[in-house]
Amino acid sequence: MATGTAERGPRRATKVPEIRRGDTVVVLGGKDAGKRGTVERVVTNQQGAKKTRAKYGRQWASLSPLSTAAVVVEGVNIAKRHTKPRQGSNTNDRTPKITQGGILDLAQPLAIGKVMLVCPHCDKPTRIAHKALDNGRRVRVCRRCGEQIEVRS
Repeated sequence: MATGTAERGPRRATKVPEIRRGDTVVVLGGKDAGKRGTVERVVTNQQGAKKTRAKYGRQWASLSPLSTAAVVVEGVNIAKRHTKPRQGSNTNDRTPKITQGGILDLAQPLAIGKVMLVCPHCDKPTRIAHKALDNGRRVRVCRRCGEQIEVRS
Protein backbone atom coordinates (compact mmCIF):
# COMPACT_ATOMS: atom_id res chain seq x y z
CA MET A 1 0.00 0.00 0.00
CA ALA A 2 1.47 3.27 -1.10
CA THR A 3 -0.51 5.70 1.04
CA GLY A 4 -0.84 5.69 4.82
CA THR A 5 -4.57 6.40 4.83
CA ALA A 6 -5.53 2.96 3.56
CA GLU A 7 -3.60 1.27 6.37
CA ARG A 8 -5.26 3.27 9.15
CA GLY A 9 -8.82 2.45 8.23
CA PRO A 10 -11.81 4.81 8.14
CA ARG A 11 -11.38 8.40 9.27
CA ARG A 12 -12.67 9.19 12.73
CA ALA A 13 -14.73 12.21 13.68
CA THR A 14 -12.96 15.36 14.80
CA LYS A 15 -11.67 15.17 18.37
CA VAL A 16 -13.54 17.09 21.03
CA PRO A 17 -11.23 19.09 23.33
CA GLU A 18 -11.35 17.65 26.82
CA ILE A 19 -10.80 20.86 28.80
CA ARG A 20 -12.31 24.11 27.59
CA ARG A 21 -12.63 27.69 28.73
CA GLY A 22 -15.17 28.00 31.56
CA ASP A 23 -14.70 24.45 32.89
CA THR A 24 -14.06 23.89 36.59
CA VAL A 25 -10.85 21.93 37.17
CA VAL A 26 -8.88 20.64 40.15
CA VAL A 27 -5.06 20.86 40.23
CA LEU A 28 -3.40 17.45 40.63
CA GLY A 29 0.19 18.37 41.47
CA GLY A 30 2.53 21.18 42.41
CA LYS A 31 2.28 23.94 44.99
CA ASP A 32 -1.45 24.44 44.34
CA ALA A 33 -2.43 20.74 44.45
CA GLY A 34 -6.06 20.22 45.44
CA LYS A 35 -7.21 23.75 44.56
CA ARG A 36 -10.20 24.25 42.27
CA GLY A 37 -10.63 27.00 39.76
CA THR A 38 -12.20 28.01 36.48
CA VAL A 39 -10.25 27.79 33.22
CA GLU A 40 -9.68 31.30 31.86
CA ARG A 41 -8.05 30.19 28.61
CA VAL A 42 -6.33 27.26 26.91
CA VAL A 43 -2.83 27.96 25.61
CA THR A 44 -0.97 25.97 22.99
CA ASN A 45 2.79 26.31 23.32
CA GLN A 46 3.91 26.67 19.72
CA GLN A 47 7.57 27.24 20.64
CA GLY A 48 7.68 24.03 22.68
CA ALA A 49 6.07 22.13 19.83
CA LYS A 50 8.69 23.40 17.37
CA LYS A 51 11.57 22.39 19.66
CA THR A 52 10.17 18.93 20.31
CA ARG A 53 9.39 18.38 16.63
CA ALA A 54 12.96 19.36 15.74
CA LYS A 55 14.35 16.93 18.32
CA TYR A 56 12.06 13.91 17.79
CA GLY A 57 10.84 14.35 14.23
CA ARG A 58 7.57 15.22 12.55
CA GLN A 59 5.62 12.14 13.61
CA TRP A 60 5.89 13.09 17.30
CA ALA A 61 3.02 15.62 17.13
CA SER A 62 0.54 12.97 16.02
CA LEU A 63 1.49 10.76 18.97
CA SER A 64 1.09 13.37 21.70
CA PRO A 65 -0.86 16.48 20.64
CA LEU A 66 -1.69 17.60 24.20
CA SER A 67 1.86 17.66 25.52
CA THR A 68 2.24 21.26 24.31
CA ALA A 69 -1.12 22.47 25.68
CA ALA A 70 -1.55 24.39 28.91
CA VAL A 71 -4.42 26.05 30.76
CA VAL A 72 -4.62 29.27 32.74
CA VAL A 73 -6.74 28.65 35.85
CA GLU A 74 -8.23 31.54 37.80
CA GLY A 75 -6.55 31.97 41.21
CA VAL A 76 -4.02 29.15 40.71
CA ASN A 77 -0.27 29.29 39.95
CA ILE A 78 -0.02 33.00 40.69
CA ALA A 79 3.22 34.87 39.93
CA LYS A 80 4.06 38.43 40.96
CA ARG A 81 5.04 40.87 38.24
CA HIS A 82 6.79 44.11 39.23
CA THR A 83 6.10 47.01 36.85
CA LYS A 84 7.63 50.45 36.69
CA PRO A 85 5.54 53.58 36.17
CA ARG A 86 5.83 54.60 32.52
CA GLN A 87 4.99 57.71 30.55
CA GLY A 88 2.15 57.23 28.06
CA SER A 89 2.98 57.82 24.40
CA ASN A 90 -0.36 59.19 23.21
CA THR A 91 -1.60 61.50 25.91
CA ASN A 92 -5.09 62.96 25.76
CA ASP A 93 -7.72 63.85 28.34
CA ARG A 94 -9.10 60.28 28.50
CA THR A 95 -5.93 58.30 29.20
CA PRO A 96 -3.54 59.20 32.01
CA LYS A 97 -0.13 60.58 31.13
CA ILE A 98 1.65 58.13 33.44
CA THR A 99 0.68 54.48 33.91
CA GLN A 100 0.91 53.51 37.53
CA GLY A 101 3.55 51.01 38.59
CA GLY A 102 3.24 48.36 41.25
CA ILE A 103 3.06 44.63 41.85
CA LEU A 104 0.62 42.65 39.72
CA ASP A 105 -0.60 39.12 40.44
CA LEU A 106 -0.74 37.13 37.20
CA ALA A 107 -2.03 33.58 36.73
CA GLN A 108 0.58 31.52 34.87
CA PRO A 109 -0.23 28.56 32.58
CA LEU A 110 -0.33 25.02 33.99
CA ALA A 111 0.38 21.92 31.92
CA ILE A 112 -2.91 20.36 30.83
CA GLY A 113 -1.84 17.04 32.36
CA LYS A 114 -1.70 18.60 35.83
CA VAL A 115 -5.41 19.43 35.94
CA MET A 116 -8.53 17.26 35.93
CA LEU A 117 -12.06 18.27 35.00
CA VAL A 118 -14.68 18.45 37.78
CA CYS A 119 -18.07 17.11 36.71
CA PRO A 120 -20.82 19.72 37.28
CA HIS A 121 -23.37 16.97 38.13
CA CYS A 122 -21.53 14.76 40.64
CA ASP A 123 -19.04 17.52 41.72
CA LYS A 124 -16.06 15.12 41.63
CA PRO A 125 -12.88 15.09 39.54
CA THR A 126 -13.42 12.78 36.59
CA ARG A 127 -11.94 11.51 33.40
CA ILE A 128 -13.82 12.32 30.23
CA ALA A 129 -15.47 9.96 27.77
CA HIS A 130 -16.65 11.00 24.34
CA LYS A 131 -19.99 9.95 22.92
CA ALA A 132 -21.62 10.51 19.54
CA LEU A 133 -25.25 11.66 19.64
CA ASP A 134 -27.95 10.60 17.19
CA ASN A 135 -27.43 13.74 15.11
CA GLY A 136 -23.70 12.96 14.72
CA ARG A 137 -22.47 15.56 17.21
CA ARG A 138 -19.77 14.40 19.62
CA VAL A 139 -20.07 15.43 23.28
CA ARG A 140 -18.08 15.03 26.47
CA VAL A 141 -19.46 12.62 29.08
CA CYS A 142 -18.52 12.12 32.75
CA ARG A 143 -17.00 8.68 33.39
CA ARG A 144 -18.36 8.57 36.96
CA CYS A 145 -22.04 9.47 36.55
CA GLY A 146 -22.46 9.19 32.76
CA GLU A 147 -24.02 12.66 32.43
CA GLN A 148 -23.25 14.91 29.47
CA ILE A 149 -20.95 17.85 30.26
CA GLU A 150 -22.59 20.95 28.76
CA VAL A 151 -20.76 23.52 26.72
CA ARG A 152 -20.65 26.93 28.41
CA SER A 153 -20.43 30.05 26.31
